[in-house]
Amino acid sequence: MNKEIELLAPGGDIESIKAAIVAGADAIYCGIHKFNARNRAENITLENLNGILRLAHNNDCKVFLTLNILILESEFPDLIRLLNKLMNTSIDGIIIQDLGLLHLLTHYYKSFKIHASTQLTTHNEGQIKFLSQIGVERINLSRELNLSEIKSLNKVAHKNNLLSEVFVHGSYCISFSGVCYMSSVQGGNSGNRGRCSQPCRDEYLRTTNNKKFPLNLKDNAAILDLKDLIKAGVDSIKIEGRIKKFHYVFMVVKEYRKQLQNIFKNKSLINDKRNLFKVFNRDFSNSFLKGDIHKSMFIDNPRDHSAIHLAEQKGVCTEKELEAAEKELFEERGKIRKDIQELTHQLSIEQSPVQIKVSGKVNQPLKVQIKTPETEFVLSSKKHLVDKGAQSLDQKMFLKRFKAINDTEFFIESLDFSKLHQKLFISFKEITDLKNEALFRLRGFAEQKAPEIPKLKRESKEEITPRLTVLISSSSDLKHYDNIDRDIYFQLPGSIGNKMNQLISLFNQNKKLIPWFPSIIIGQDYADAKTFIHQLKPQSIVTNNTGIAYEAYKLKIPWIAGPYLNLTNSYGLISLKKNFNCTGAFLSNELSKQQIERIKKPKDFELHFQIYHPILLMTSRQCLSQQVNGCEKSRVDKDCIEACTKSSSITNLKNQTFLIRKIEGDHHQIYNEHHYLNTKIAKDIPNFFSNFLIDLREINTNTKVNVDQTKLIKLFKEHVNGQNDQSRKLHQTVYPTTSEMYKTGI
Repeated sequence: MNKEIELLAPGGDIESIKAAIVAGADAIYCGIHKFNARNRAENITLENLNGILRLAHNNDCKVFLTLNILILESEFPDLIRLLNKLMNTSIDGIIIQDLGLLHLLTHYYKSFKIHASTQLTTHNEGQIKFLSQIGVERINLSRELNLSEIKSLNKVAHKNNLLSEVFVHGSYCISFSGVCYMSSVQGGNSGNRGRCSQPCRDEYLRTTNNKKFPLNLKDNAAILDLKDLIKAGVDSIKIEGRIKKFHYVFMVVKEYRKQLQNIFKNKSLINDKRNLFKVFNRDFSNSFLKGDIHKSMFIDNPRDHSAIHLAEQKGVCTEKELEAAEKELFEERGKIRKDIQELTHQLSIEQSPVQIKVSGKVNQPLKVQIKTPETEFVLSSKKHLVDKGAQSLDQKMFLKRFKAINDTEFFIESLDFSKLHQKLFISFKEITDLKNEALFRLRGFAEQKAPEIPKLKRESKEEITPRLTVLISSSSDLKHYDNIDRDIYFQLPGSIGNKMNQLISLFNQNKKLIPWFPSIIIGQDYADAKTFIHQLKPQSIVTNNTGIAYEAYKLKIPWIAGPYLNLTNSYGLISLKKNFNCTGAFLSNELSKQQIERIKKPKDFELHFQIYHPILLMTSRQCLSQQVNGCEKSRVDKDCIEACTKSSSITNLKNQTFLIRKIEGDHHQIYNEHHYLNTKIAKDIPNFFSNFLIDLREINTNTKVNVDQTKLIKLFKEHVNGQNDQSRKLHQTVYPTTSEMYKTGI
């Protein structure tokens, strides 16, 4: 097979980075101490980044830095300072989630190669075109996709000059990435901020189907599918595991490297996972990739499966055999760690020493000899040294200009001025030019000047009278909304193919209705959604999917960014408005009052906020009911998506209950036990929001409502219009509720 493919490894700490290099990684992704989505990993520091870059590049290995969290408005000064330092490193790419950070990078830091994180859950062709248009060079395709879907999306990516990567090993999330709020809502630890506490892997009260860990998936292992992935056009295969130890990284990378070498040499695939079972795993599955979403993907134990597997391979898994297997694994892992340390102990992340000798005399060029362990060269100034001037050339003056070398993969070890005649003069510009040339010869590029980023100004506060808007999902609810002047949003399912004509007729008969698109729209469902928009030509839409946003932009349909696009800062709003003619946006449900107040609304742009809604915790392509109360089907098929309407619930050991809900045409979703109700924001942040949304879809959590919908709408409308005491009445009418995220934020 001719096409080679990049092997991309995790680097949670320095030892893991070294292990990945000696095991054969082509590239490593790692996080710095802040702004990355694995804050439980040790991560690396700015101080040792340049040494890591030197080590990796000397071993033909690229380094990608993860800045893949949502960015808060207050964090941009620190973020800009970090970017100003990173722009003068030889980092090979930056992995991002936040659209505001993407805007900064494409406008002010154009030298960076930008990769879209898995947190952007890229799964349809419109999203690829959206990301291409705003400067992304590589996309990480969603872990839930199958080979056929991956192949189709790769064609679109390559046509739009994008590279693709796919996760092939490590933990599976039960939720689509980027749209999981379970950890955030339950413990204030947002997955979109790198603090996921993995409540999905918690123990729950035993379900009807006799499961204690109903949301716990086996690990991903696609080592037998690499040839198919290469044929599907994938450019990089990615191993998950930035919180795993160095021996895990080494073993997994080594096994995938061996498999790739066999493929490139047209040898038979290695059909042996024994070494992968020697390091942490929850057993393995490749079912998403195969398009066989099956109940066997679950495992009712979130802990390490290695010892169980070893005992089962020996034919018995009694308690005694399990203890023996654990002891054997402990000893073998000790030996593996020792062997790896012997391979890596000579690898150094120290910066490379630079020896500088300066020489010259009057009426001749200034000569600067640069010597490192790897190279040696001499630079000459364009102008000659003279014996008159404002400040004579000395070591202090020279070092002031050349100190930038110390902020790279190199450091100045010695500076020799013995061959320079005394009391000579040359312009500061000449020395700066020599420094830039030295940096270019050492690294391949000159020092870059930090960009001037204008401060965002808050528009003068205008008087805004907010409107009440409503979200529904059933045509039977329309009778309740005669007193809503405009903006009745109608939630569309992810799959509308078999209801296309019915839905188009509904919208044509009810001109107040505005389509509301969900986060996840894959394959044919995306093609159907495009057809729907083209045929309906709606006056506007709300979308939680950037692929649909791209289509609306191309059709010049005004669109509003939905709450699950995770907008948390002004730059994200500016990007959507400037690049895609977005007319307004819902801010993220995860933000607190203080975090919202800092955001500066773009001119001629409307801000929206959900003040009452069921709290969506996650969306999954798996069947969640299977683990709770069972199903006669063992796997998910098209009929499951289009027709299933099962609901169930799970309760954790803290006695918190979560609603599992499946509606026609959509994926399984999990909701919090109580609705969100925020009656403070209207007064807390006046003249900021143009629209306050109440979500009146029939999602039956433990929140009770003791009036009918018509009266409930009237109460909310009076509250939004500022009538006294309606807040108290709402809390008496709708209970129990929560607004904890508005207090804690992310």
